[in-house]
Amino acid sequence: MNQHKARLPSRSPVLERTSTPTAHQAAEVPGWLVALLAVATGMTVANLYYAQPLLSSMRDVFHISTATAGTLITITQAGYVAGMLFLVPLGDRLEKRRLVTGLLAITTAALAVAGLATSFPLLLIASLLSGATSVVAQILVPYAASLAPDHARGRVVGRVMSGLLTGILLSRTLSSLVSDVAGWRTVYLGSAALMALLALALRAALPQHAPTTDLAYAHVLRSTLRLIRTHPALLRRGLYQAAMFGAFSAFWTTVSYVLTGPPFHYSAVGVGIFALVGAAGAAVAPLAGRWADRKLVRPMTGLAFAVAALSFALAGFGQHNVILLALAAVLIDMAVQTTLILGQHTVYQLDPTARARLNSAFIATFFVGGALGSQLGSIAYHAGGWTAVAAIGAVLPLLALIYWTSERRALK
Repeated sequence: MNQHKARLPSRSPVLERTSTPTAHQAAEVPGWLVALLAVATGMTVANLYYAQPLLSSMRDVFHISTATAGTLITITQAGYVAGMLFLVPLGDRLEKRRLVTGLLAITTAALAVAGLATSFPLLLIASLLSGATSVVAQILVPYAASLAPDHARGRVVGRVMSGLLTGILLSRTLSSLVSDVAGWRTVYLGSAALMALLALALRAALPQHAPTTDLAYAHVLRSTLRLIRTHPALLRRGLYQAAMFGAFSAFWTTVSYVLTGPPFHYSAVGVGIFALVGAAGAAVAPLAGRWADRKLVRPMTGLAFAVAALSFALAGFGQHNVILLALAAVLIDMAVQTTLILGQHTVYQLDPTARARLNSAFIATFFVGGALGSQLGSIAYHAGGWTAVAAIGAVLPLLALIYWTSERRALK
């Protein structure tokens, strides 16, 4: 502990173990800590998306159908939901550094098993476990929020989330490039090595951070459910993001099939380069944080829903034009990231002593939407091609937009 005190100013909110730091304390939070949290969240959440551009290859290796291959994404995201429900609430109950490094150790083992899997069912089991423990990202985001005062929380969270969102988007490019050179197994084994290194880095660099509650684990879980009933805004923002993340997942789970088929016939590298174009959407994260700080949460949320729906309409025309498809990808990513950051800003303000549990309920809710979106996208593509996927992707944000119109009445 003493070695960590030397790294942060004596008045650091982390070392004082406060859950609501003052503006003066937040101003002293070192930039390297925010950067480390951004990198760590990006590296861990990337584990959920490495498989997306590899589905065509895995389909051939394991001799399975397109719809069956898509279950890999669904199972991984289902594991993430389970982790959000049963592991992330521990961020309020246990010392965070120990919790984070312990979960990363399990992630490392699960990814190693996935990389060595000789059957598709074993790959599914390993992916379920790695998805569940990759929730480290969602333990670190509330940690970052606890360092900031109310007037700057959106900006701080936006910076950390830019790392997380970049990890989501660049994971596809990295996965495609590595698999093209060394095979898909190397993607999983390489990620296992990265998780081991990250665990060691966080163990050495992060100061200890005391829990904010001493409730027993069972009570922590029950209190998470009570938060949903107590704070209507928590459920509303979760449902908003479930619709958006469902559309996002439907797009990215199936677009590799479009790009590897006619008329494009892209290789894994080509799919990875396309995913890199989509990563440009991460640039909106800091802007979304500023919009939140300026009290523009509601209007920008509605605008993001409209942009997402129009983007899928554009994507529908892009099945024979890669430029239109790429433009749609950037706009979809920007819209989804905007509503995510605005939603987290809203949720974190509901109860400063329960941010991990609030984040758990919020992320779990919308990842259910993501898992359903992945599966619906695979089924739709198998049944009706890319046009069916684009239709589903447009309908989901439109439903969120309709629900958004009732927001003012619901909050009165």
